[in-house]
Amino acid sequence: MIDCIAGYHLNPWTCGIAKFNAILSRHLGVPVVGIRAVELGAYRRPLLSLKLSEFSPADAADLDLWSQAHRGTFDLFLHAYDGTEIEQRMVAAAARVSCGNRELTHVLRATRPDVEELFCPGTILSPARFQRTDLSVFTFGMAHKIRVPLYRRLRDLLDQSGRSYSVYVSTALHEGTSFDESFVVRFEELQALFNGQVYFMGYLSDTAVYNQLLDCTYLAAFFEKGLRANNTTVNAAMECGCAVITNLDEYSPVELSHMKSVIDINACDRLPDEADAARIGLAAREIALGQYGWDRLVAQLRPVVRT
Repeated sequence: MIDCIAGYHLNPWTCGIAKFNAILSRHLGVPVVGIRAVELGAYRRPLLSLKLSEFSPADAADLDLWSQAHRGTFDLFLHAYDGTEIEQRMVAAAARVSCGNRELTHVLRATRPDVEELFCPGTILSPARFQRTDLSVFTFGMAHKIRVPLYRRLRDLLDQSGRSYSVYVSTALHEGTSFDESFVVRFEELQALFNGQVYFMGYLSDTAVYNQLLDCTYLAAFFEKGLRANNTTVNAAMECGCAVITNLDEYSPVELSHMKSVIDINACDRLPDEADAARIGLAAREIALGQYGWDRLVAQLRPVVRT
């Protein structure tokens, strides 16, 4: 009997096979482990679910050695097959080989007549409908900059309002960063913090972000020190007339003030109702388009342009 699912990439946020493995492990009632992990040696019948082309050369070589040393003691589920020598040896060494589609099965049947043709079901990890609520909060930022303590304060204010609410989280990635384990942990903290009223939207296009900004009650954007004039997300929200909940300090834009053009989370004892939020958003839009719009930036840059 299969007693674990062994995969190469383990983050279901960033890898389709990792997501497949995570859901499969739930249905089989077995853990997911890394092929490179020493824990793999503790299992008697692992199912290797993988695509070898994703492996680094060193990791592929290690897997080759492992598969030859454990001939007949592991099962193999292939998501792709390129016919490399390592793949051929691994297929020969596996006790049971399954493929995710008919084409792969056809390719392998000549060398492995007992190969089993299977498939991959849908991989939606969180099949939940958006619930209509009185208030909606959209928050958009880099994956490594989720500041949980300020969201805790936001949760308290939302609870205090007595209104139903939902929080929609979108994110982006700086070059060189990824949806690593720290981001997953922080997002799970948010889910727990808001009692499951959080929806992860993933990486949204500009058009999708624009529509979220138009439709939400508030945008929440929190920073290590405070809002700065070069934060394009907040400026975009202000241009859309969205009421922004943020944190201000002495270096935040001087034109912005609490409950007039933004909502300072650290100075807030109650959230404004929809009418006040609309008024704050309108004031923010005037500032964004007048003081922080493209026309003013270009006008200030133009005198120093040399021809």
